[in-house]
Parts: sequence; structure tokens; C-alpha cells
Amino acid sequence: QVQLVESGGGLVQAGGSLRLSCAASGSIFSIYVMGWYRQAPGKQRELVADITSVGITNYADSVKGRFTISRDNARNTVYLQMNSLKPEDTAVYYCNAGAIRASQATWLKDSWGQGTQVTVSS
Repeated sequence: QVQLVESGGGLVQAGGSLRLSCAASGSIFSIYVMGWYRQAPGKQRELVADITSVGITNYADSVKGRFTISRDNARNTVYLQMNSLKPEDTAVYYCNAGAIRASQATWLKDSWGQGTQVTVSS
């Protein structure tokens, strides 16, 4: 079992910045991919960005050039630096960890954090 704890959400004016953090704990040998998803009211959850253990990143078109994802493998922590925030970025942001191994031969199911609210005022 892996637990993900997010922090860093809040209220910010349009054009401002926020930094989200997500720390994974539990029986972890390795985590291949960590990422951030978001869900706005009345909308489906969508991928914001993810990053592999070797640093390959993937971004939604709507955040390219504004958001930066990074991770610290030693701490099993992933970050999302969000700049030039827009009101349409308002959502609950969820951390995700996938392809988790508890040992060389033991794989675990994907894990989700509880979510952190990001609100961008116009």
C-alpha cells in the first residue's frame, strides 16, 4: 500500500503562481511514473502532467509553457510549479503514482492522493 499526500493548493489571483507537492510513502521499491491530474466541477478528471523516473515529461496542451513538473526520486516526491495561472485552471488537483513496485518482483496498483484545491480568481 502506498499513500500519497499533497500540499500547496490555495487561492491565487490570475497571473499568479503556486507550487504543489506530493510525497509518496509506504512499501516502495520504485515508482515509474508520477503525475498530476485535475478535475473541475462538472468535468472529467484530466491529466495535467506526468514524469517518469528517468525524467521524461508529458504535459496537457493547456498547461504547456506555464506548468513544470519535477520529481525527487530519493524522496518519492513530485512537484508541480504552476505559473501564469488562469481562472480555467481552477480545479481539485490529484497526485497519481503508477507502475509501483514494493520489491523487484512485487507490483502494486496505482495510487491516488486525496486532492488539493486550486482556485484562481479573475
